Amino acid sequence: MRSLSEQSAVMVVEGAGDSVDKEKKKYRRRSNRRSKRNSPNTASSQPNEPRGESSLSVGNGGKTKCYTSSMGCSSSRRMELDANPTREHGPATASGIIYSSMPTMHANEQLKDVVSSGRGGSMLAKPCPEPIVGGGLNGKSLPFHQFEGPAQSKFFAPYWSMETVNEALEKGDVFKVLFRVNAHNRLEAYCKIEGVPTDVLISGIAAQNRAVEGDVVVIKVDPLSFWTKMKASKGVDLHLKANRKTSGSRQGKSKLNTDCKYADFGNSLVPQKGFYCEYSSCAGEDVHDELNGPVGCNYANGYHQSSSDSSHVAPSKGQGEVLNAVGRMCSMISSYPSKRPTCRVVAIIEKSPRRDAIVGFLNVKQWFYYREGCKKDAKKNKSLLSISNCEYIEIMPTDPRFPKLMVLVSCLPDCIKKRLDDEDETVEMELVAAQIDNWSDESPFPEAHVSYIFGQGSEMESQINAILHENAIRCSEFFPESLSCLPSNTWEVPKEEFQNRRDLRNLCIYTIDPYSATDLDDALSVQRLPDGLVRVGVHISDVSYFVLPDTTLDIEAQLRSTSVYMLQRKIPMLPPLLSEDIGSLKPGVDRLAFSIFWNLNSSGNVVDRWVGRTVIRSCCQLSYEHAQDIVDGMIDAETCNNFRDDLPQLHGHFEWADVIGSMKCLHEISKTLREKRFDDGALQLESSNFVFLFDEYGIPYDNTLRGRKDSNFLVEEFMILANRTAAEIISRAFPDSALLRRHPEPNIQKLREFEAFCCKHGLELDTSSGNFHRSLEHIKEKLKDDSVLFNILINYATRPMQLATYFCSGDLKDNMNDWGHYALAVPLYTHFTSPLRRYPDIVVHRTLAAAIEAEQLYMMNRRMSHKVRPGEEVTRCFTGICFLKEAAVSSEGREALSAAALKHRIPCTELLTDIAAYSNERKLASRHVKEASRHVKDACDNLYMWVSVKRKEVLLSDARVLGLGPRFMTIYIHKLAIERRIYYDEVDGLTSEWLEATSTLVLNTCASKWSVRRAGPGYYRALDEVAWVINPCDHNLEPDMESTQGCGAAQHSDPILKSEIDPFVFPLTVRLLSTIPVALHATGGDDGPLNIGARLFMSSYFT
Repeated sequence: MRSLSEQSAVMVVEGAGDSVDKEKKKYRRRSNRRSKRNSPNTASSQPNEPRGESSLSVGNGGKTKCYTSSMGCSSSRRMELDANPTREHGPATASGIIYSSMPTMHANEQLKDVVSSGRGGSMLAKPCPEPIVGGGLNGKSLPFHQFEGPAQSKFFAPYWSMETVNEALEKGDVFKVLFRVNAHNRLEAYCKIEGVPTDVLISGIAAQNRAVEGDVVVIKVDPLSFWTKMKASKGVDLHLKANRKTSGSRQGKSKLNTDCKYADFGNSLVPQKGFYCEYSSCAGEDVHDELNGPVGCNYANGYHQSSSDSSHVAPSKGQGEVLNAVGRMCSMISSYPSKRPTCRVVAIIEKSPRRDAIVGFLNVKQWFYYREGCKKDAKKNKSLLSISNCEYIEIMPTDPRFPKLMVLVSCLPDCIKKRLDDEDETVEMELVAAQIDNWSDESPFPEAHVSYIFGQGSEMESQINAILHENAIRCSEFFPESLSCLPSNTWEVPKEEFQNRRDLRNLCIYTIDPYSATDLDDALSVQRLPDGLVRVGVHISDVSYFVLPDTTLDIEAQLRSTSVYMLQRKIPMLPPLLSEDIGSLKPGVDRLAFSIFWNLNSSGNVVDRWVGRTVIRSCCQLSYEHAQDIVDGMIDAETCNNFRDDLPQLHGHFEWADVIGSMKCLHEISKTLREKRFDDGALQLESSNFVFLFDEYGIPYDNTLRGRKDSNFLVEEFMILANRTAAEIISRAFPDSALLRRHPEPNIQKLREFEAFCCKHGLELDTSSGNFHRSLEHIKEKLKDDSVLFNILINYATRPMQLATYFCSGDLKDNMNDWGHYALAVPLYTHFTSPLRRYPDIVVHRTLAAAIEAEQLYMMNRRMSHKVRPGEEVTRCFTGICFLKEAAVSSEGREALSAAALKHRIPCTELLTDIAAYSNERKLASRHVKEASRHVKDACDNLYMWVSVKRKEVLLSDARVLGLGPRFMTIYIHKLAIERRIYYDEVDGLTSEWLEATSTLVLNTCASKWSVRRAGPGYYRALDEVAWVINPCDHNLEPDMESTQGCGAAQHSDPILKSEIDPFVFPLTVRLLSTIPVALHATGGDDGPLNIGARLFMSSYFT
């Protein structure tokens, strides 16, 4: 790999041997030639790559320990040493500074193409990793390099002072935003200014000014003359400017760019508040202090909220100036719609906790290459070679949004240093986590230290532990103090609760959950009323009865915030004693619940409702499969009694006829409610879910796609109704301190691009309010014979959608139009129905309990003061359908609400805002293990998919062509629901003819290009990097039935014989939306991020 010194000044590594000097001279000549062709670009140029000697020697600071078994032994596999640097692309810079005594480093931030090399390896389980003790820099800031010149240049502009930032914020000269990096090109970062319709671009390392993904930064918008041209859709391709020479993912060995290669595994955790200070190594403690504050204060007092000091940047006094600044930007964007605003970072306000958990691999190849040169010098000088205190080694992050990290070799854990001394090249297969210690304006890369060692990257357990670590998912045991807050496992409902709650134990109530579920937090019931109405009940576990505010259990639940579900593992938010036993609505036992009843008419309209605390006893635990069989008529009372042994046990005096009749009634009501919701403008972008198959060792070997059924929609519909009802009650009773959930409207620009694509292909799409879902249903009917294309459309329809988030009603009190939920088409929404696995639901339960108690207290006070006239009907003033505002604003109402809020410790606006923000981040983080909640889920699904493909070695599949051009095509593999690119330019033995007029590509074999190959390594790539070409004779072989009998699903077999996918032949003609066969293979694991590569599957006699 060629360093940036090729593009800039001469950088000399002293003492690296004669061979190193010769190589540097070659690079210097190439750099001079290339620098004449490249014009400098200060906005996007990369900093020169330093090789210097630290003036400060730092020891290890104590022995470090390695806690993973793989660190103590060497793998039989060795990483091939690549001493030949490869070509890099980027603007040239100039510098006359000489550096010394540093290993070779490569700042390939602007490369356009990437490669990943796959490696075999078994999936071995490993213990959960432990932190490395004593491996840091002990808080000391080390100079990244030492210049030999008279003055030390700076790579970045210094940050503004706090005083300057506050003053500029008040004037509207700068904006506070969240920093987000493009996962496909780290040189591009974006931020969203509230009120501005277009994302603002932060282009180039210099403009990003050391900001890291997830930081909260202060930006200054550039003048209009610096704004860039807005990327526009070409119509032919869903991917904007997909076939121009932009930074993308290329699978090949000749070009390398690990900084902008892999798919988006974005993460962001709760940021620590404070202005540009060294970030704490323990994010959990900071979050605890930030969320809780002093015990006994910061609670809502009815309509009168207590104020609390905020550690955010000082609030803006000049709101008018800020609004004017936003208005001016909107005006400029409207006047110049083809321009995208650009900006630069001038300060970092809140540092992302991801700085403490960057996962990657040690880049030991370059370090070994450097040490080889040092060995030659040592032999000449007859001196001993040992690790120096000024030597650095790179960490290449697996997440391409993060920069390379530089780690002092002397500060590496002892187990790694020993293996480096032993020249053990398998060190680069170890997956590690690092923490950024410092990033000064004099260093192009941040300094860091290794904090965790997970094990070999090809092992599934190592990858899962890394996913949990980088998302700050707590997988440790619960605190003993938390467990002491719970009763024993012999707990029973106290007698006084029967007096204070409505007893529903004689009502036919049952749960519907996945087959293996143990945390049962919702149940359903239905009753037919004499007047033709039906009374539907949703019963939610009363977790707030056990989790009291400000207890250790409550604090730990806040920190965890959500349960994390993986296919073979669950990390609960609450202790199993509560989540799986006394708080779970298990059948046949008495349980405490929050219940909501609705009286519904035949049109699905709510005529009346009741909300309160209850005692229930579920009669059975149904799975979704059982419920679906009942809905489909496959189960009736006779078959249940005589022929079905797989049904769950019934408890109490109920018969299966009661359950079946209730289920069918609920199904009919849910269909009415669902239809009514979509008529009101709701949107459902339904997609299939992955189902992985595991062998007896817990290793995935295959997957399939499974869609949702009526039983899923049945439960979903009533949970939505319950959440809507809870949101309506708490937002009216406590308008300044209700925890709600909002879903903004889609990104308009991306929505228009999706409309243009559908229009080009003859698909009529109306995205106006209320018509989006109906329009997609019409397209689904039109494409009923092409389900793959419809799945692709649904996939792209989700891209303009924004994330739903929690918020405090008091924060948007003046903007109630922003409270709505776009996808559900409802003005108010919250989360109430899953308190065993979501902390916001517990907060909502407390708020709802306060509203109920305030209502009871208000009516009791009115009776005691004789304000209720004889014969006057006592109505539910706060929880009923009609909210009596005059009661809430009356002196009695305010007093009742204030007393109830204080009793149930309802958080004030400021504290609730922090809870909402943290819950948003935790929900995002948790999905990345299963995509807890988003990122964890995605990451684990990708891991399982990678493992199953790796076991097959080659997976054959059909793919649809989504994008097409002269250099590469973008394909969608339906079996894995992923997109990949196949590059076909500059391939030896392959010609590509691009017909622009018809958007057609023709690929064909040709004579070898090696005779006309240009100078430089790897200019043409081998054909097998683009296509897996087999001989037709091999494809026509019949499988040996005797040899294949008894083979398990996990055993390898010939993918050609096993697959029903037939190869294509050359010449290959490809058009947009063509179906082509591809061969998929797993890459990375031992030496880089996990990825699945794709090649054309072809057949030819000339192989």
